Amino acid sequence: MNGAAAAGALSIKYAGKIYDPDGLNVVALDDVSFDIRPAEFCVVVGPSGCGKTTLLNSIAGFDQLTFGEIYLDGALLASANKAPLPGADRMVVFQQGALFPWKTVLWNVTCGPIQQGKANRAAAERQARNLLSRVGLKGIENQYPGSLSGGMKRRVEIVRALMNEPKVLLLDEPFRALDALTKSVVQEFLLELYDEIPKTIFFITHDIEEAIFLGDRVVVMTTRPGRVLKTIEVGIDRPRDYRVLTSARFLQLEREVRESIHDEARKAFEAGERELA
Repeated sequence: MNGAAAAGALSIKYAGKIYDPDGLNVVALDDVSFDIRPAEFCVVVGPSGCGKTTLLNSIAGFDQLTFGEIYLDGALLASANKAPLPGADRMVVFQQGALFPWKTVLWNVTCGPIQQGKANRAAAERQARNLLSRVGLKGIENQYPGSLSGGMKRRVEIVRALMNEPKVLLLDEPFRALDALTKSVVQEFLLELYDEIPKTIFFITHDIEEAIFLGDRVVVMTTRPGRVLKTIEVGIDRPRDYRVLTSARFLQLEREVRESIHDEARKAFEAGERELA
C-alpha cells in the first residue's frame, strides 16, 4: 500500500452534539469515542435518531460538535471551537443522490478534479472511463443521470467521490432506496473498488446484513442520546462475495449485532410513541 492509500486515520474523542430546536435540548451524540484505522471499512449501525448521520456530518464538515474533537491524520478536524469546514479530503455519497441531471455522466465525475486543478481534462476523462468500467458502467459516459437506474446512479456517485482522491469516503446509507437484488450487486462493486483502491470508509446503515458484509468493523450505537454500545471486529477475509452471507462466521456475527441492537431499537420505538402521546 502506498503512502496516499495509508492516509485517512480518524480519531473521534468524546464527541457530543446537542440540538436546541424550540428551546429544547436534544442530545444527539454523547461522549462518542473510537478510532478508525487508515484504509479501514468502518460501518456504524443503530436505530433511527441514534446520531449516525450527525456524526457523519461532523466528520464531513457540515455540522459543528457541541463538545469533543475529531482528528484526521492527527490534525484537528472538528470541535466545539472550530467552525465546520468541508474539504476534498472527505467526500460524501448521500442516500438521496446529488448528480447534476443536466450534465453527462462524464462531466459529473470529472468536474471535481478539473475545477480543483488536480488533473487536466484528458487525464481526468481517462481516469473516469477506467473507474466507470471497473464498476460495470463502461459506455455510459455520455448519458444523463435521468436515463440511469438507481443502482447505476449510486455507482456513478461513488466513482465521482473517488475521482477527488479523498482520504476518507463518507457514505450515508447510499443503497437504502435500492431493491434487494440491485443492492447486492452494487455492494459487490463497492467491495471490488475498495479492494483495488483502499480508502478509509465511514459507512452508516440500518441494514445489519449490509454492515457485516461490507465492514472490517461494525460500531453499534445506542438510541438517543447516541453512544457507542459495542464494537465488533468482523474478521471475514477479503475479497468477499455473496457466498459469505451463508457462512457460519457471518451468521454468528449477524446474530450478535441483532441481539445488541434489538433492545436499542425497541427503546427508540417506545420513545417515539411517548413523543406522539
